[in-house]
Amino acid sequence: MFSALNGVKILDLTRVLAGPYCTMILGDLGAQVIKVEAPGGSDETRGWGPPFQNGVSAYYLCANRNKKSITIDLKTDEGKKIIQKLISECDVIINNFKTGTMDRLGLGYESLAKINPKIIFCSITGFGETGPYKHLPGYDFIIQAMSGFMSITGEEDSTPQKVGVAITDVLTGLYACIGIHAALYEREQSGTGQKIDVSLYDTAVSSLVNIASNYLMSGKIPTRLGNRHPNIVPYQTFQTADGEMVIAVGNDRQFAHLCSIIGLPELSQDPQFSTNPNRVTHRETLIPILQNEFIKKPTAYWQQLCQQNTIPCGPIQSMEDLVADPQLQAREMFLSMNHPEAGDIRLVGSPLKLSKTPPTFEKHPPMPGEHTEEILTQLGYSAATIADLQKNQII
Repeated sequence: MFSALNGVKILDLTRVLAGPYCTMILGDLGAQVIKVEAPGGSDETRGWGPPFQNGVSAYYLCANRNKKSITIDLKTDEGKKIIQKLISECDVIINNFKTGTMDRLGLGYESLAKINPKIIFCSITGFGETGPYKHLPGYDFIIQAMSGFMSITGEEDSTPQKVGVAITDVLTGLYACIGIHAALYEREQSGTGQKIDVSLYDTAVSSLVNIASNYLMSGKIPTRLGNRHPNIVPYQTFQTADGEMVIAVGNDRQFAHLCSIIGLPELSQDPQFSTNPNRVTHRETLIPILQNEFIKKPTAYWQQLCQQNTIPCGPIQSMEDLVADPQLQAREMFLSMNHPEAGDIRLVGSPLKLSKTPPTFEKHPPMPGEHTEEILTQLGYSAATIADLQKNQII
């Protein structure tokens, strides 16, 4: 099957999550991805766990399929020469070293562009390659704290909370992927590559969207609202007779339907609640009224009525519920692969559904250096030379 990124070759010098997540997406779309680590493996997530399956980390497996692995000591002249040879035939190189590291290694954009003017050089850092914080290390948790994410996450009376996944890593990986696609498209017009500088901090701030806009327009510092929405009411969790559910009323028509199904149609005509701005103003009066009705029936009862009346709603599902969800099964959002050490593994699939060139899942997350000899042989290295490089721990 012809893939969307067929013929695109990526040199991946990233580890942990933001970079590997980006390159996995590119690999799913058909790009050839070569993952570079130090001899023995230097992606920290290989040791992050439990859980492990036959010694292989679940964390590592989540972001590294559809890649080949080569191990190289980048601090050696011979190792740098291998990178330079690979650059001559690659389209993209992506790294998430600290600012300045690639330049110190002699592998900065200016140097590599002399070897291959068409190369697209993507750098992922915590704070970017300019500004007073450029040399600081960046981790998702730190970025969530500094970016304002944590200041708005949690209940009103709780301490600031982080999002349950490394969300700034994931979003940065997506932005890097977007930037790479844009640069590949631009290269079709200009014939030359360019440098992409993307940071976790910039990405997190960009992702504040309406929260940041609210502050920039009003000057009012946003506070934690728990599961409530600052601009829309009712848009939050509610207790039911047997658990919790989420109601997300996005307009006045939906609110009128909600009032009808709880048996209080007059609420939608009340001037305090008839429009969303008024509901936001009077939320402290409205929410207890709604909660008093929802607590009378189980979640499934309300879910059925909401769905019948096109009111956005959803149960709060566990991971166990998620894996069994028939919608996700129909969308093929979970897949199985065979791994040489871990055995049969299950992974989350791709949300991209392309009609002509859908993502494919052909390569298991590689073991360290699993494809070193194959890749070097393709570069023209002899078996004797490869043996010497291995003996000297350069690969």
